[in-house]
Amino acid sequence: ELLKEETFSAFSLDYYSAEQTDPVTGLSARDCARYALTECRRFVQDFDRSFENVFLYGNTGLGKTFLSHCIAKELIEQSHSVIYMSAVRFFDVLADASFHKGSSGTQESSVYRDFYDCDLLIIDDLGTELPNSFTVSQFFLCINERILRKKSTLISSNLDMEALRSIYSERTLSRIISSYTIRQLPGSGPGTF
Repeated sequence: ELLKEETFSAFSLDYYSAEQTDPVTGLSARDCARYALTECRRFVQDFDRSFENVFLYGNTGLGKTFLSHCIAKELIEQSHSVIYMSAVRFFDVLADASFHKGSSGTQESSVYRDFYDCDLLIIDDLGTELPNSFTVSQFFLCINERILRKKSTLISSNLDMEALRSIYSERTLSRIISSYTIRQLPGSGPGTF
């Protein structure tokens, strides 16, 4: 039901300030949001022609999840397999598959196969899970395996690059910087951008 309403055409740039500018780039919040929207549309258009990953970050309420829904909707309509999970749920499923598998191990292999082989894996709100050695290692394993298999991944997070490095390691940050299109949605949350 949510995917029926959250579409690229429903994404409004009116929520983003044309006056608030990024001190580094000089771009307004609205220009940054427009650029992110354009990049997300391009990601969908080029999905069958090129391998790409996307990392969207910024404060809460700036449209990262909305854009993730837009991408999921478009690719599902094109008959692509898409797995969409919050980070909390993603790591819960991995923990359950790893620690509560049956004697044959089929549950683990099925979950990992689904996560590694779907056309697009979307992990929403990375950083909301409780980080520990399991989540850190599983996150690296998953994104690295998907890069090796040339399977696209979209990650949204409130974490900036420095926070990502401190929680998930330099190695994980290196994979993201080298293999992902990184887009920031600037602003400070609903009603303030």
